Parts: sequence; structure tokens; C-alpha cells
Amino acid sequence: MPENVVIIGSGPAAWTAAIYAARAQLNPLVFQGNPFDDKNKQNGTLPLGQLALTTEVENFPSWPAGDTRAYLQTALKPDDVDFPYWVADNKEQPTEGINGPELMALMRQQAKNFGTRVESKDVVKVDLSKQPFTLHLHDGTSVETRTLIVSTGARANYLGLPSEDKYKNRGVSACAVCDGFLPIFRNKPLVVVGAGDSACEEATYLTKFASKVYMVVRRDKMRASKIMADRALKNPKIEVKWNTVVEEVLGNEKHVTGVRLASTTGGPGETLDAAGMFCAIGHTPNVGFLDGQLKLNEGGYVVWTTVARSYTSADGVFAAGDVADDYYRQAVSAAGTGCMAALDAERWLGHHGHV
Repeated sequence: MPENVVIIGSGPAAWTAAIYAARAQLNPLVFQGNPFDDKNKQNGTLPLGQLALTTEVENFPSWPAGDTRAYLQTALKPDDVDFPYWVADNKEQPTEGINGPELMALMRQQAKNFGTRVESKDVVKVDLSKQPFTLHLHDGTSVETRTLIVSTGARANYLGLPSEDKYKNRGVSACAVCDGFLPIFRNKPLVVVGAGDSACEEATYLTKFASKVYMVVRRDKMRASKIMADRALKNPKIEVKWNTVVEEVLGNEKHVTGVRLASTTGGPGETLDAAGMFCAIGHTPNVGFLDGQLKLNEGGYVVWTTVARSYTSADGVFAAGDVADDYYRQAVSAAGTGCMAALDAERWLGHHGHV
């Protein structure tokens, strides 16, 4: 018997879709990813998604401030694999908002409370050519489903430096909107790597908090649109380091303290004091397992084929979260589209007489 709905992913979109699908008595099955796969660790596709790689989340509604330990000890089940870790006394806790992994663990628990089934497996291949769809898993097994919600997210592109990886979430970030407000960055110099619209937008945004923002640009001109480039270049708090690349991220035991730059034209290097480095060199949607069976845009994101609906180019397949969003990329917007996808799947199933 095929599943009514399978959800692939483990972030806000996936768990919100699961909550809505479970409450609609669709008995959803979520594949949250293989926790033992090194590739998942690199791509942020482990259980609990990209937010498992972040610390404080201050902009998700309903988490204004305070210590969340007591609530977590009652809200999460003691047999949850993440329970002993996230409520441990020796973990540094936020004073505003909530930790990313905690937020995701709570969403997952809420979905499970309504009957969502969760498996820690990777979907490595899908056959969307006929109903029911067939999903092939990393352990050699397969599952059939009438509807599919793709919520596999998009991983931020980084430079690939060992020092960069060392300081992720300790001053190295790929989201100014998510992290720029944090106290460690306030009134301190920051570095933005990139030369496109996103880099200019992030650098401009960070001037609200930083004492100075350096933009590291590998060539002698911006790739950004003229209006975005002009906005950054005219901002008195932004200084562009032309013809340079980041050679190493510098820091102490706790956080980033600067970056070392290398010239792309043979000139001398330079060291900048900085409390953080923001990579704005794009994102890569996690769509490899689809093998081209859904329509994608130029950036590789799944295309919604109907305005304000989560429909994709395959009837019965819906997309939610960052895998279909190259613009907002926020936890709350991802959660909203997860809700939409679950409702769209429920209505599809009803229309075809399955519920």
C-alpha cells in the first residue's frame, strides 16, 4: 500500500508540512536524512537541517527571550536522540530567542506528537514518471507514495577553507539577516565575501550593526546590478577590497578576530581585524536526487508552476522551503510554505479520491 504523503527534509518547511499533514490524518512519513553520512554533514542535510548548524534564532515568532531549559525538559521526550544533548547543563544557552537545533527538535517533536513517522534515511533517487511515485533509499530499500513534498533546502556556498569551517557559527556565517544582529558583531568591523547583488545587499544590511564593513571582491569590478553596486559603493561604512580573496580566517578559541587576504594580481597581502565574516557567494539547492525530473530555474531551485501554490512540474509533487526559495531564505517563510505544501497535498489526495 503506498503512502499518502512522504516529506523529504528536516528543516522548518519539512516539520511544518508534517504537522499539518499529520493533523489531517494523512499519516505522513518524513525522511530526515542519514546522520552518519559525511556528505550530509558538509551540506547541512543532517537531521534537523541547516538550523542545526546555527546557534541563536532571534527572529522566529514566539521565542522572545529567556532560558528555555525548563520548557525543553518537558516539551521533548526523554527518548529523543537529541534530548540529552540539547538540555545538557554544560551547553552555552542563548539569552534571546532559542538555539536553532532546539527549535528544530521542538518542531520535530510536535510533528511526532500528531503521529508523524520519522526515518533517518537519505532518498537517493526518485521515479516521478508514474503513480504512485517510487523513492529509493540509501540502504537499498524503496517506498511508494501518492504525493511527495520536497523540502530538502539549499546549502550556502562557502570558500572551502579549513579555518572557515573551524569558525562556522563562531563568527563565520552565510546569512546577515539571520546573524547580523547578534551581540558579537555589534559596533565591530565585519567582512563580506562576494560581489553580486546578495553580497551588496548583505554588506549594506550589516552597516546597521557594524562599525565598518569590508567587501572582499576578487576582481576589479562588481558583478552586482548597477543600482545595488552603487548603493554599496556610496555607503560610507563600506570599504571594498578589490582584487583580493580570503586566504585564512583568523580567530582565538572562541570566535573570529580577523581575516588574512591575498592579492589576485600579485600585490601584497593584508590582514583585517574583524569580528565576523559573511559569505555571500550563493546557495546550492539540494536537488541532485531528483535527477532533472522537476522543472528548475536558472539557479537550480525547484519552480512553483502556479502562483501562490506549492505545485511543481510533476502532478502530485510539491516543494517547500529553501529548495524553492532563492529570495527570502528565512526559517519563518520556509515554515509557511511547508504549511502550504501540506494543504496542497491534502487537497490533491482528496481530489483524486484517496482521502
